[in-house]
Amino acid sequence: MTILNVTGVGKDFRGLRALSEVEFEVGQGEILGIIGPNGAGKTTLFNVICGALAPDTGRVLFAGRDVTGRSPDRIARAGMVRTFQLMRPFGSMSVLENVSLAAQHERQPARRLRERSLEVVERVGLGQWAHRPATELPTAGLKRLELARALAMRPKVLLLDEVLAGLVPAEREPVLDLLADLREQDGTTLLFIEHIMAAVMRLSDRVLVLDQGRVLAAGSAEEVTSDPRVIEAYLGEEPAGAEG
Repeated sequence: MTILNVTGVGKDFRGLRALSEVEFEVGQGEILGIIGPNGAGKTTLFNVICGALAPDTGRVLFAGRDVTGRSPDRIARAGMVRTFQLMRPFGSMSVLENVSLAAQHERQPARRLRERSLEVVERVGLGQWAHRPATELPTAGLKRLELARALAMRPKVLLLDEVLAGLVPAEREPVLDLLADLREQDGTTLLFIEHIMAAVMRLSDRVLVLDQGRVLAAGSAEEVTSDPRVIEAYLGEEPAGAEG
């Protein structure tokens, strides 16, 4: 069953074509990796899907409904949530308070929201930091907090913008395990932008390759990493499993 359908999406910025006729579908419970060189349009695509930018052409359908141009908060409340590469937690709040704030889109008693927020904090491995200021978190902790805030909104589709960036290999493994668990236990559909090809190869059911705002290739990780066009535009001579 298709949960996300992007059709003919185009976006210009003062004459610069950022996206052109981008089309793809994502099945419920699928993990789609999105790769491509810097400036390929990956984050712009996320912004269009999640409502931060209105496309100039095309449509975005989520769970069968046209959400093109809807506000980010309406799309998030409907169940499609994204994380950001640049983490900006509320520094004056604790880790738990940051997550609880994200959970407040649901109309539930404050006690229940706090309990569920604490469950999310524990799930991402920040239990010992729950009552400490978010500003005290190291980079790996901030990445987990960004993920926790998204999970607090109970996403059906979760869009992750370089969630592994800035993490050393030992810090990446628990995050990759958590993402796999989200699909296996919660049935969450994942789209993730990533430059670390080992993570893309490990997690992705399919991979979408963007280059200069267009879909260059799509298919299994093995198919796209052996595609001469992808090698020329993005991978070069780097082995597909390299850490990057």
